[in-house]
Amino acid sequence: MTTPANTSAQLAEVPGLSGSTESITNGEAWTQRYGQVLMNTFGTPQRVLVRGEGCYVWDADGRRYLDMLGGLAVNALGHAHPLLVSTVTAQLATLGHVSNFFASAPQVALAERLLELLDAGSDASHAGKVFFTNSGTEANEAAFKIARRTGRPKIVAAEGGFHGRTMGALALTGKPSIREPFEPMPAGVEHVPYGDVDALRNAVDTHTAAVILEPVQGEAGVRVAPPGYLAAAREITANHGALLILDEVQTGIGRTGQWFAHHTAQITPDVVTVAKGLGGGLPIGACIGLGAAGDLLGPGSHGTTFGGNPVAAAAGLAVLHAIDRDGLLANVRSVGRHLADGVHRLKHPLITGVRGSGLLLGIGLAEPVAPRFAAVALEAGLIVNPVAPDTVRLAPPLILTTAQADEFLTALPRLLDAARES
Repeated sequence: MTTPANTSAQLAEVPGLSGSTESITNGEAWTQRYGQVLMNTFGTPQRVLVRGEGCYVWDADGRRYLDMLGGLAVNALGHAHPLLVSTVTAQLATLGHVSNFFASAPQVALAERLLELLDAGSDASHAGKVFFTNSGTEANEAAFKIARRTGRPKIVAAEGGFHGRTMGALALTGKPSIREPFEPMPAGVEHVPYGDVDALRNAVDTHTAAVILEPVQGEAGVRVAPPGYLAAAREITANHGALLILDEVQTGIGRTGQWFAHHTAQITPDVVTVAKGLGGGLPIGACIGLGAAGDLLGPGSHGTTFGGNPVAAAAGLAVLHAIDRDGLLANVRSVGRHLADGVHRLKHPLITGVRGSGLLLGIGLAEPVAPRFAAVALEAGLIVNPVAPDTVRLAPPLILTTAQADEFLTALPRLLDAARES
């Protein structure tokens, strides 16, 4: 594994990178520079991070943090994973980028592996096709255009759902507060209450091109689809000839302890979108069409400059291989249960429950103090996400150990008390 010392030496020649004459220290000074030159779309950064290893990251002032957020569910293998580092380095030294006029072996191999994981066979009724993107929102944009290619005008999405911030994906997103400042949206999207089978049944008709749903609404506070909901959605869409699109951008690639969260529902959707964990930190997503949906986009109907380039595709293959080789799906299930059970056992008066599956968990709070909890946790060396005023989201690397989960659980009561008192 590359050590921080020789990594700094390798980067020493490039101005602005660690190891150069301008070393990366003094987080406050870097934060001020950030504010002067970067658009204020994310608010003031909480810390300036300089390196990571496994489930830990370090900031510019030398403080260590246990990363219980995993780069918003992206860092599936943690930070600086040896296999990911060596794979990406070797691929970049071999072939870094080709235009979409050409193919590359990593691109093809990754598409084949994703279809294998989705059990998409070679016969026509179960075959599939993959369109690679750079992110989750772009994967959902591709899914939106697939739906449009059916010739039907209406798409049904769920209230509280989050599908991205580009205009098409934003239209699908069921959060008016982030949609309304950019209206008018692309037309034809209708939102229904999440988990309500009757509302879905009443909304879908012969004009419906597709229904798009998340198996777990991560941004809505880690809300899990009720039992039977996804199966009902499959039945309703099939009865009306509409597509079922499942947004697994956050839940896919092992996050819930299955390769895809919808596997527990034992259904086959028409389109699946993934991103976040797929590249382990490299930018890659995918829109996967199963059956006839895989052939709705043709030459010229969509495109991407970087999507599925050899380096990003190699990263995806490395992530999938490591998850399989190291038994990380089982680790996600066991450590996730350990975390959830540990939170329950605390019986802290501020905790109302734990939602989610695997290593995508939402800790419900009796008071709207999640932002304060995240702030005191950060001061204590723990990175979490206040996804809602009364919910703390955990999405750590899939390699999280029981001991590291205990590190979080040990600190939790003290942090909850501090959040309530501050």
